[in-house]
Amino acid sequence: MHYLLFYDVVHDYPERRLPLRGAHLEHARRAVARGELVLAGALADPMDGAVLLFRCNSPAVVAAFAAADPYVTGGLVTRWRVREWTTVVGPDAAVSLPLPEAPT
Repeated sequence: MHYLLFYDVVHDYPERRLPLRGAHLEHARRAVARGELVLAGALADPMDGAVLLFRCNSPAVVAAFAAADPYVTGGLVTRWRVREWTTVVGPDAAVSLPLPEAPT
């Protein structure tokens, strides 16, 4: 399954994240190495949040990531939430839809 982790962040996030960025990126890289985190990044214009894409078996994996993330524990994230994402198109889609039948 795919899960999206949404972060809402403090208004001065771009500046305040700098001291915690190394630890946050290391935390994320460990999740990538475990095969859980697929993609992650900050939203832009305005930089008022972030979205992280996970592929794992349970939303608990994503929640555990968030709870231990230095951006969360350091007070940069004002709210986070996990949403299951049913992916159906693309090479990494979690659900394979049948191809439409060709016209006869």
